[in-house]
Amino acid sequence: MIADTELCGAKSQPQTDRTAYRHGHDEGRVVLGGRKVVIRKPRVRSLAGEEMELPCWSRAKEEDPFQERILEQMLVGVSSRQYGRSLEEMPEEIPSASTSRSSFSRKLVARTARQVEAFLSRPVGELDLPVILIDGKHFGDHVLVTALGVDSTGHKHVLGVVEGSTESEAVCRSLLRSLIERGLPVERARLFVIDGGKGLRKAIRTVFAGWALVQRCQIHKLRNVADHLPERKRAWVRAAMRKAWAADSFEEAHGKLDALAGQLDGEHPGAAGSIREGLEETLTLITLGVSGWLHRTLSTTNAIENIQGTLQRVSRNVKRWRGGAMALRWVVAALDEAEKSFRRVKGFKDMPHFIAALEAQVPNSSEKLIRRTA
Repeated sequence: MIADTELCGAKSQPQTDRTAYRHGHDEGRVVLGGRKVVIRKPRVRSLAGEEMELPCWSRAKEEDPFQERILEQMLVGVSSRQYGRSLEEMPEEIPSASTSRSSFSRKLVARTARQVEAFLSRPVGELDLPVILIDGKHFGDHVLVTALGVDSTGHKHVLGVVEGSTESEAVCRSLLRSLIERGLPVERARLFVIDGGKGLRKAIRTVFAGWALVQRCQIHKLRNVADHLPERKRAWVRAAMRKAWAADSFEEAHGKLDALAGQLDGEHPGAAGSIREGLEETLTLITLGVSGWLHRTLSTTNAIENIQGTLQRVSRNVKRWRGGAMALRWVVAALDEAEKSFRRVKGFKDMPHFIAALEAQVPNSSEKLIRRTA
């Protein structure tokens, strides 16, 4: 159908019920193949002489397809300078525009700003989340702290992200409060897997009080201990710690780690102190009787660090971070992309056993269960 036929009817045919008439042509731009092209635009006026816009033209000039194409190019690693070269060639007789670096940046900012607003307002109240992993990553002078939830069936969900200069208590508390405002229930037995930052741990205790258990990431703990040791001693200390964490009981694991710290007290008191710091929280899963693949999954923040690999890939062309808003836009775009390839956590079949043990371990859960059945 010719563009103006919808309003004006067929050419050279009398139309008694027409609502508009043709009024020549003008130059206009439509989105095509990731760029804007200049074409002849039919002009239409109402019977009263007012300019009217063709419905099909309104659809053709919409910015959304253009911005979606730009976002897709960014996610696959195309830089703003190379955007024009990444598009299909157009015939020389068809003028095109909006392929420059500045145009790419403007469209990308507009698209990702909307994405941030939508992403950070998604409701989470319908999700049953017995596990939340939290970790931060530096982008220039900014730290983006991300929360990843694991539901009762083992599926992963990105819950939120907050920007700050450090992983301070205030920043982490802001993230947790935003989750609660979006529907996350406080009164639910829950395991938090964290890297051991004091600010994050304090924020969890403040917001969730007795409803939360904390599992310290064992990978981060290994790194922290190794930083206090010379290179020649790191391998055997790591092996000794892993052997302790593989013990069948809390008492056995605690004894082995305490003995290892005693061996290091003389020559490397820093490493010994690092082992003892938060020692019980590295053994929370053993206390709950969790073993096998689920133990391996929940004993570290690797699930978030795998997402951060996507963040690193997507942002590799960024040479300078111009403020926290820019970092937040890029991180949310990457998180949204990472979610598309999420799989259930390894060991998800053991989730019912884990949840039962978690609720038995958290005193508030038992009290809540008694109130429900009373």
